Amino acid sequence: MPPSAEAGPRIALLVDKIEFHARELTRAFARLGARAIPMRLSAFSLDTRRPSGIAIPGFGTRLPDLVLVRAVGLGTFESITLRLGLLHALVGMGVPVANSPRAIELCVDKAATSFRCFNQNIRTPETFALESPRQTRALVRRECGRGPLVLKPLFGAQGRGLKLIRHESDLPDIAEMAGVYYLQRYIGVERDGFSDCRVLVADGRVLAAMTRRADHWITNVKLGAKPEPVALDDEMRDLAVRAAAAVEAEFAGVDLLRGADGRWYVIEVNSMPGWQGLQSVTDFSIADELAALLLARHGLAAGAAEMAS
Repeated sequence: MPPSAEAGPRIALLVDKIEFHARELTRAFARLGARAIPMRLSAFSLDTRRPSGIAIPGFGTRLPDLVLVRAVGLGTFESITLRLGLLHALVGMGVPVANSPRAIELCVDKAATSFRCFNQNIRTPETFALESPRQTRALVRRECGRGPLVLKPLFGAQGRGLKLIRHESDLPDIAEMAGVYYLQRYIGVERDGFSDCRVLVADGRVLAAMTRRADHWITNVKLGAKPEPVALDDEMRDLAVRAAAAVEAEFAGVDLLRGADGRWYVIEVNSMPGWQGLQSVTDFSIADELAALLLARHGLAAGAAEMAS
C-alpha cells in the first residue's frame, strides 16, 4: 500500500476536467507518496490579505510544492493574462511550475515556437505569420507556386481549424483567424496514407513515441488517426529533444513530419500534451514515469522515498 500522501508533497494539478490524464497522474503521484489535487487554474486568485498574495483552493495559507499544468482553460484575453500572471508570480516565489508559464506562452503561440526553432537551427517548415490580408494574399500568390501552405490558428490544438491553402481564394476572412494568418509550408507526403510522429520528451530525454497514421493529411488521434509503435532514429531523437529545450519545456509533445526530401521536421511543440493514444502503444505507465521525473527534478522525490521505506 502506498504511504499516506498527506505528509508528502502536495501538487496543484491544473486540469479542465477529471479525465484520463488527471486520473492517471493523481494515482501515479499517490504511488510515490505525493498528493495531487485536481483543480482549474481559474480557481486561483489574487488575495493580498494572504502572506503569499495568492489564494489556491485546498491549500489554505500553504503554497503547493509543485504546480503541474495540464490545462490553462478557455477565457478572455484578460482572464488568461491573470492566470499566466499568477503562474509567473508563483515561479517568482520559488514554487516549481511545470511547464513554466514562459514555456506555455512559447508553445501556445505557434509563431513563437516556429521562431525559436528557426533561431536555434532546428529543422522546421518555412513559416509565415502576418496580420495584413493584403500582404498575405501577395504571399500566397508568390509561395503557392511552389506548393500548398497550411493555415493554422495561431492558438489552437488537436488538429482543429487546419486548412490547406493552394490559391488566394482559399484564404478565409482574417476575422475567422482571430486577426493573424499563420502559415507553414506543407511538406506532407502520402506514403500508404499519411503519418507523422509524436515524441514525448521529459527532462531532456525521449520518454515515449508513436506514429500517427490516417487516411487524411491531418493526423491527430482525436480526429481518427491510429497510434502505432515507432522506433526513433538518432535524427528524430535529436530534433525532439532540441525542440523541447528551445521552448524551455520540462516535458513536451513534439510533432515530427518527414518531408519529401526524406528528412524529419519539427511541426509543433505542445507544452500540455496528452498521451492517451501514446499510452496504448507503450508498455509502461507514462504517468508513473512523468510523475517520478517531475518529483526528482524539483527535489521532492527524497521525502516520498523516505516515507515508502
